[in-house]
This record gives sequence, structure tokens and C-alpha cells, in this order.
Amino acid sequence: MLNIEIDKKSGFCFGVVKAISKAEEELAKGEILYCLGDIVHNGQEVERLSRMGLKTIDHEQFAQLHDAKVLLRAHGEPPRTYEIAKENNLTLIDASCPVVLKLQTRIKNAYRDAASPDTQIVIYGEKGHAEVNGLVGQTDEKAIVIESEADINKLDFNRKIQLFSQTTKSLDGFNHLVTTLSKKVENNDNFEYFDTICRQVANRIPNITTFAEQNDIIIFVSGKKSSNGKVLYEHSKKINPNTYLVTEANEVTELNLNLEKKIGICGATSTPRWLMEEIAEKLNELALSQQIK
Repeated sequence: MLNIEIDKKSGFCFGVVKAISKAEEELAKGEILYCLGDIVHNGQEVERLSRMGLKTIDHEQFAQLHDAKVLLRAHGEPPRTYEIAKENNLTLIDASCPVVLKLQTRIKNAYRDAASPDTQIVIYGEKGHAEVNGLVGQTDEKAIVIESEADINKLDFNRKIQLFSQTTKSLDGFNHLVTTLSKKVENNDNFEYFDTICRQVANRIPNITTFAEQNDIIIFVSGKKSSNGKVLYEHSKKINPNTYLVTEANEVTELNLNLEKKIGICGATSTPRWLMEEIAEKLNELALSQQIK
């Protein structure tokens, strides 16, 4: 047997666990259940639930749907989604993450209570990401999305800025952005920032640091759409250059790994435990086949 360790602190966060549990509970009733967007940014888990009967639809299909039951995933939705559901007599199974819902409320209140109509609500996040779309929706689509410091030219530094963050962004990245904006703003009263990064996500960074240091090779398992996965993979790669990103078990056969080394398997908050275990099994099969040869 190989020297393989699966990170006990990797895998689904509580928001994803809640969404998947609700989906499985509803599907067990034998009724048709739709999900607005991929329930989690992991193709293998989406396929598993699809085999159980979950039907994934996009927002255009959602707007055409009537008299049906629809699951809202952990990422949260903008107000318009709830309005359409009411208009089309849709039953919503709302699995929005409580952390995301709290952030939506904060941004909605900040937009509503802004001291001046010139106030810029700014969100540090990935443009087009499901969570970010839901956050921008709280501001009548007027919030400014900043993906990196390269985007700060979108801002008017003579106007008030209130900065929030997508819950799954890097804490270091957010802090760097705060420092940069602080230097740009002449009047400190014009700049407020709020650390709204989920600590379940942020705390993965120190854990990944330790895990990457303790293993010779890291197999990082994540869906390609996972924002959190990108952050954690890049961090692991920085700590341990022998970090490899895979989305499914068969991909490890193409990595040409030294199987005599200590191998650590970890993943994003959207990575199911069963998939990490499947990859460990595939590595053991590879080792066995090499011994036979």
C-alpha cells in the first residue's frame, strides 16, 4: 500500500453540506426537483445527483418554468429570482448558505442607507460568479466588482467607497486590496471596508499550508469552476511545487508520479470526500499495476 493521506479538513463546507442534504431529502420523495445552476462547482458531484434525478437548469430556463419545485444552491440568488418564482408559482427549496445570506443583507442595507447617492458599493470577487451575481443584485446591479488590484481604475477616489468581499476570496488578497485603496483615497472618511470572507474558507489556508509541507506530493482535487478551489490550489502550489490539480480519478494516471513518495490528497470546499477517496484507490491501483509489470 502507498503512503497516502487524505486531508481530514478538506471537502464540503457546511453550506454545501446543507444544500446537498436538502437535494437528497427532496429527491428521496420521488418528485421532480430542479436546481438553479450547478448545485456545487464539482462536476462529479453534479453527475451523482443527476443520476438520482436532480435536473440542473439555467436562469433562462428558470424564467420559463411554471408550477415546479426548484432548489436554490448555497451561492445565493438576487431578488429577481424570488420575484420570478412568485410570478411562475414555483416552490423554492432555499439552500442558500447562511453566511452568504447575511452578506446579502449587509450589502442591501449599505446600499439602501448610503449617506450619499455617490457612494460606491464595491465587491471584491469574481465577476459573473453565482455568489457575486446575488450580491450585485442587492444593489439594483449598481455595485462595482473588483477582481484584482488591476481593476481599481473602475473607482472614483473622490467619492465614498464601501468595500465588501465575496465569501470565498483570499484573505491575503482582500487585505492587499484594502492597503492599496487606503493609499489611493485622500480622505480616510471616504473609505470603509468590511472583511466578509467566510472563516470556514479562510481557515483552509493555514491548514493547506501545513498539509502541503507535510507531504512530498499534493494531489489537489477541485472542479474547474470552483473559485475557492483556485485559491487553495494556488496556495498549495506556492508551498509545495509538487502540487497537481485534478478533477477526477483517471487524471492521476497522466501525472507520472513517484509513488514511493508521501502523497497527500486534499480539496476545495466543493470537493466531495468520496471523490478524494476514489483518487486514493486509483493511486493504489496504479502502484499495483506497476509492480505486476
